[in-house]
Amino acid sequence: MAHIAWLGKKSPFCGNVCYGLSTTEELRNRGHQTSFIHFDNPSNSRKSKTSLLANDPDVSLPYLIKSQVYTIPSPRAQKELRASLSRLKPDVVHASLTLSPLDFRLPELCQQLNVPLIATFHPPFDSSLRNLTANTQQLTYQLYAPFLARYDKVIVFSEMQAEVLAKLGIKEDRIVVIPNGVDITTWLPKSSSSPTIEELEIKKILGNKRTFLYMGRIASEKNVESLLRAWRQLDLTGCQLVIVGDGPLRPTLENNSIANKDKDVFWWGYEPDLNKRVALLQLAEVFLLPSLVEGLSLALLEAMATETACVATDAGADGEVLKNGAGIVMNTDGVTSQLKTLLPVLRNHPSLTAELGKRARSRVMEKYTLQQNIETLEKLYLSVLDV
Repeated sequence: MAHIAWLGKKSPFCGNVCYGLSTTEELRNRGHQTSFIHFDNPSNSRKSKTSLLANDPDVSLPYLIKSQVYTIPSPRAQKELRASLSRLKPDVVHASLTLSPLDFRLPELCQQLNVPLIATFHPPFDSSLRNLTANTQQLTYQLYAPFLARYDKVIVFSEMQAEVLAKLGIKEDRIVVIPNGVDITTWLPKSSSSPTIEELEIKKILGNKRTFLYMGRIASEKNVESLLRAWRQLDLTGCQLVIVGDGPLRPTLENNSIANKDKDVFWWGYEPDLNKRVALLQLAEVFLLPSLVEGLSLALLEAMATETACVATDAGADGEVLKNGAGIVMNTDGVTSQLKTLLPVLRNHPSLTAELGKRARSRVMEKYTLQQNIETLEKLYLSVLDV
């Protein structure tokens, strides 16, 4: 079994955090040793205890600024990272790229320590470059490409994403497509037996209206504004739109929603409890993802696994996931007008949403389970270790 030094995020909550925590937990369950290296300033009470304790597999690197998108490490972070890797002596370093300046230093550092280096490259994209947001994301890919070319292997989530990196000069034999995966024993369809405590709690809050749900970051690239605009212009009696998540645009969009007296829009906020997030998706009839750019949305895969009908744009790999009947795919252009057409159809045909939900679950089980993801990852570790 391998010892993997995992460089990733534990906060603030985002898809990168979910990916790192779920992957390392499953690796440990399979007998591998994992050391999680992440940015977290210790409290004053712990300053005397450094992050370099000899038997501590969890290493905290100091930072100046940390957000869901980018992290600025403190000046001493690189030195502590090197000391941590020297102490831990891992077989492999796996960087779930946190979008920080340390990402660019890792190839040289691991080469000096003679440790294989693997990256998972998360930034969202839209290869068609149909909008300004996508263009900005393309700049991220262009900035990272020369450094990713020095990693031993670079994991991406789709063939489309691999093509983008190959066009930017990364050798194809260094790029490995391993789609995101979800635990299908956790993200399950709603049970026909007695409702769970979480379901009962949620129903007390939301009532019995049919639920259309968005779950994720509330930021410009997620395009929640277009969803709200479409909802505002429709009369979907008997239905409610539930927004689960937080982000920089939440205060503005929520205040605008209140000012416009949007009917049947419920702002749930960030939900930290896993069981409640599962229950929210199980109780939803339709999951909506209007993103302008994406990588491969974990929230989308989780919704699909709970047998919820899914509507998403073709940003990133999301359209690839839903193609051939596993869901409804929109273009990133004109999302509001497309939703104004789709939402009434979905409201009027519950048999359609039920069928889409079944197809979604089937697609996840076919290609996007965490178990399949980890098995492929284990083979990749073996290949770089030349075992």
